[in-house]
Amino acid sequence: MKNLRILFLLIIALTIISILINLPPSIPVSFQTPKLPIINKKISIQKTFKGIGPSLNLGPIRIEKTFSFRKGLDLEGGISITLKADMKDIPQAQRSAALDSAKTVIERRVNFFGVSEPLVQTATVKNDYRIVIELPGITDLNEAVNLVGKTAKLEFREVQEKELTTIPAVESTKPTGLSGADLQEAQVSFDSNTGQPVVLFRVADKSQQKFYETTQRLIGKRMAIFLDNQFISAPTVQAAIRDDGQITGNFTTEDAKRFALQLNAGALPVPLSVLEQRTIGPTLGASSLQKSLFAGVLGFIIIVIFMVVLYGRLGMIASIALFLYTLFVMAIFKAIPVTLTLAGIAGFILSIGMAVDANILIFERMREELRRGRAWEMAIEIGFTRAWTSIRDSNVSSLITSGILYYFGSGGVRGFALTLAIGVLVSMFSAIVVTRTFLRMFYGTKNI
Repeated sequence: MKNLRILFLLIIALTIISILINLPPSIPVSFQTPKLPIINKKISIQKTFKGIGPSLNLGPIRIEKTFSFRKGLDLEGGISITLKADMKDIPQAQRSAALDSAKTVIERRVNFFGVSEPLVQTATVKNDYRIVIELPGITDLNEAVNLVGKTAKLEFREVQEKELTTIPAVESTKPTGLSGADLQEAQVSFDSNTGQPVVLFRVADKSQQKFYETTQRLIGKRMAIFLDNQFISAPTVQAAIRDDGQITGNFTTEDAKRFALQLNAGALPVPLSVLEQRTIGPTLGASSLQKSLFAGVLGFIIIVIFMVVLYGRLGMIASIALFLYTLFVMAIFKAIPVTLTLAGIAGFILSIGMAVDANILIFERMREELRRGRAWEMAIEIGFTRAWTSIRDSNVSSLITSGILYYFGSGGVRGFALTLAIGVLVSMFSAIVVTRTFLRMFYGTKNI
């Protein structure tokens, strides 16, 4: 009985948290009272309350988060950019691999930019090699083009002794054979001793021996970094670098972020130029989104009616659990946040149906036990135990399918897979924990 109370309190706590997260980012309140006789005037209140969002201040570290639904390109609009790859210096047999490598780098760059669920795909027609990029929710076209459209030829060059006190130039430095293609990724961090921003980078596996030999030779010397022949930095090599390195300098946090972004941008294997750029509006629009949501709500109501008609009070309990399931999933979508596309909404609605399937399996097993003369308490326990294997196998197969779609898919397909996987996991919790807890609380009711 004690465990039952704990589970019930847990469900209440999760419900309250989910309701708070699902509140809109801002809640406007506006009303006016009738004329009050005592003060002989009306009182009007107009105030906007902010939604729930955790905030944390720890010295230089400041974390703020607001909960809101993030919509994809088909619902919110965004930016579409088409890049053309210059393959004149790439052998014919290596061009497809170079284009795929450039696509991987572009995906890393837009993810570093903070774009959720971008669509990056290649297109090849005869000798024309292109990369098409869709960035949902981005409105600054120039910034996006500067990010993904740069040729971004990154080079590490040896600084000559005569340049030790001056800003190095490409013409007066010596090539080391190291370039952006030798880097795997870069990120901003902070020095544990000084607290100053630094840039950490990881060397690609294929380039670790070359990076080690070069930096071993340059210990104590400056190695200049150029991006598109523009000087970025010239740190002194402190030790030989094989797999991970750190670049220190007189960075501000924003400088370090920009520098890390430039290092990530420098790994493009082929030069890219912007062929087409455009800002696009929502392809579905607010009207289509409302129709999709209306269809989801209508389907939910039909499911509730079906469950109540077929199973009576059992169906009512299952409907309450289904409503809580919807709250939980929507809260997770906002907390992560998950970028919602039409395909993602379809995955969410599909997971609602799967949540109902679990309840139907459980209730039918319970009915079998009741027909055999079992008491309600025993029928509930046996029903859940015997239905669990079917629920588990069904949901695991759905999760495997979602994982395959997410790994090999892109854009809307990945959105569908992600929302379906989240829905399946929460539906298992809803059926096994929420529904079971409610039934255990009310199993003594003979008319259930």
